[in-house]
Amino acid sequence: MATKRDYYEVLGLSKGASDDEIKKAYRKLSKKYHPDINKEADAEDKFKELSEAYEVLSDPQKKAAYDQYGHAGTDPNYGGGAGGFGGFGGGGFSSSGGFGGFEDIFDSFFGGGGGRTVDPTAPRQGSDLQYTIQLKFEEAIFGIEKEIKYKREDVCGTCHGNGAKPGTQPETCHKCHGSGSINVERQTPLGRVMSRQTCDVCRGTGKEIKDPCPTCHGSGHEKKAHRVKVNVPAGVEDGQQMRLANQGEAGINGGPYGDLYVVFSVEESNIFDRDGAEIYYELPLSFVQAALGDEVQVPTVHGDVKLKIPAGTQTATNFRLKGKGAPRLRGGANGDQHVKVKLITPKNLSEEQREALRAFAKAGGQEINEQQEEGFFDKMKDAFGSKKRK
Repeated sequence: MATKRDYYEVLGLSKGASDDEIKKAYRKLSKKYHPDINKEADAEDKFKELSEAYEVLSDPQKKAAYDQYGHAGTDPNYGGGAGGFGGFGGGGFSSSGGFGGFEDIFDSFFGGGGGRTVDPTAPRQGSDLQYTIQLKFEEAIFGIEKEIKYKREDVCGTCHGNGAKPGTQPETCHKCHGSGSINVERQTPLGRVMSRQTCDVCRGTGKEIKDPCPTCHGSGHEKKAHRVKVNVPAGVEDGQQMRLANQGEAGINGGPYGDLYVVFSVEESNIFDRDGAEIYYELPLSFVQAALGDEVQVPTVHGDVKLKIPAGTQTATNFRLKGKGAPRLRGGANGDQHVKVKLITPKNLSEEQREALRAFAKAGGQEINEQQEEGFFDKMKDAFGSKKRK
């Protein structure tokens, strides 16, 4: 079996990190490696590794077991080799091996994760959600306010979250007496052992609902359409995201709502390319304009501007329009627009135009006959043609 990385190392934390530090580290890295955003080959594997680490370290009981016993404390099949949990003679304590499962023995000897218990009635934050907003190229440049609509788990409007029919109240569970867990005695080859399990009556809530709410059927939540306005910042780029606090799903036991992560998907422009705050545009010019010089109108995201073309401009020449790029997302001056010249060779020439080009060639010391003429125009295309910047 492959050796697993230390969970704290996976999240970039030191052992003993607080719950808040663990949550912040996971959110930061999960956004970075989410397969919908990160297209690298190993992004999905890294995201799964992060999720596994967070699942353990965010649970007080699993975290306590991991801090004391490492991976073997949370994964009964882990032992760094084929023998399973190596601390017991290499025989392994898998649930299929007849020993009842490592978790049962651990619970019986160490009180279910080192004696740490979780209050089933404690408030817990709701789940986070993700929503993708489609933006036009110009909307991402200048920013815009959009209203989005999505469905989320909301507090039930009938019972206000307690799960009981109006006029009634949840009662303390008769089986676990409000603790959310019960002791279960099992016979194993090592003798009788006692383990702690989630109460099968209240399912760990500590409360028993005898007359459930007709709307949410006792869950305390109902699926509702939710609307929220999103102020898209100027200069946002494709794939970036922002967090909207408390716009996710409803919490448990009166806990806060989770967060909503809005991911921006920006359409490409038909005429512009963009790299951060810098914008690129390819300007088509005729041979005459480039040779003699001209003043032309150049489109920018801020409107058309005049650009003076010096006489003798060559193909692929670059001009810079300062401040005509996109706003920088974190403030400061706009980026620039880069204008790249592309000379266009005419395809259909009149006889008068051909005669003028023959005269031009002759003036440069080059005689052109009818047999050479086709090759002459091909050379012009090669000399003045260019490809659009990708």
